[in-house]
Amino acid sequence: MASIVERPKSDGSLTFQVRWRDGGSRGSKIETENFPDIESAEQFKKLVDAHGQHWPHGWVRGQGFVEEPAVPGDRPFVEWALRYVRRLTGIDERTRDDYEREIRLHLSLIVHTTHSGLIIPPTICNVTADDVADWVRAETEGLPDPGDPSKWLRRKADPKSIRTRHGLMYSIFQAAVEADPPLRAKNPCKGTSLPRIDDHINEEMCFLEREEYTRVRIEITDPDAGDLTDWLVGSGTRWGEATALQVQDLNLHSEKPTATITRAWKKGKKGSGTGLYLGPPKTKRGRRVLRLTPSQVVMLRRRTAGRSPEEFVFRTSMGKVWHHANFYNRKWRPAVEAAMEKGLTKCPRIHDLRHTHVAWLIAARIPLAKIQARLGHESISTTVDRYGHLLEGLDDEVSDAVEAALSVPAQPALRMVIGG
Repeated sequence: MASIVERPKSDGSLTFQVRWRDGGSRGSKIETENFPDIESAEQFKKLVDAHGQHWPHGWVRGQGFVEEPAVPGDRPFVEWALRYVRRLTGIDERTRDDYEREIRLHLSLIVHTTHSGLIIPPTICNVTADDVADWVRAETEGLPDPGDPSKWLRRKADPKSIRTRHGLMYSIFQAAVEADPPLRAKNPCKGTSLPRIDDHINEEMCFLEREEYTRVRIEITDPDAGDLTDWLVGSGTRWGEATALQVQDLNLHSEKPTATITRAWKKGKKGSGTGLYLGPPKTKRGRRVLRLTPSQVVMLRRRTAGRSPEEFVFRTSMGKVWHHANFYNRKWRPAVEAAMEKGLTKCPRIHDLRHTHVAWLIAARIPLAKIQARLGHESISTTVDRYGHLLEGLDDEVSDAVEAALSVPAQPALRMVIGG
């Protein structure tokens, strides 16, 4: 049987040497292979034992398994991924910075496991579908601290985050598939079984009934903050879109008054010295036109009277742009806490006003396609994934409609009589 010997280095660290006699005979040559950690040494020891005390087939001393020639152009996965993101066009620098952070903190956790069971560094060419599945499992389960089970070395990732990161990984590998010449024959992310997000939605979202919203709203005594709150829940716009709305975006004097969403506040790249700046909405479909209700028209006319076209519609009492932290800490959180003291059983976030808007539309039987357009979702699947479970409240109406259709007596077929 092979054995593992700890070998101290001059700097005080350890290497782990696997030792065995070739073929297992007492007088045969002693073979050795060194590893920087005990886990790799133990894996290799098992391989030597499984191969009858011989070098594992395909293993090159000091290099590991050399199963096939390297693909020209192959490179470490993280290196390729960062190169891919840095060459992307059509995204802002904050988004690029977010992608790079996801690669460094999460996508870098992927490893390649060879057919022999050895774990080696991943490259853009050697990663398999099994490796991607192992990565999803690692993200889902997290990494507890072995010294303290109550703590985490790496916390569990929620299903939505895993799907987002997997989407980025998919794009990175697809670039290798479509390279000229191709570096891969197929994308290892294709067909990955991902965790469901529908069971997680209720933990992320908070939907307010009209009476519950009123409980919170009545606690917001600042008229400017109250107008913004009513707009958020009444329009379903994101915070960055609502606070970027300008007078010129409104059409308040036609038979069908509208508000056009064309811009949103963006965060500058970390470390760049750039704070918030105005940019396009989150998605291409984020550029949209919203029909206004009569009460919204009255409120917007009051807020925009005498204002210039480029002034912001929603501003503080001092005439300044609203900042999320300022609004949350001084207006929203105190109002929610006061409402909870008086019996409100929910603790909504500002973004839950958008979710509440959707819940009200679904309760009013508005089709999901219309809701998708109103929210600015790029795909109807996004709307269905996030809010489809709310349609369960319409099950009675669906069953009644089916019952009504089936209960109509079938009309007898008309007979054509030929001759007299």
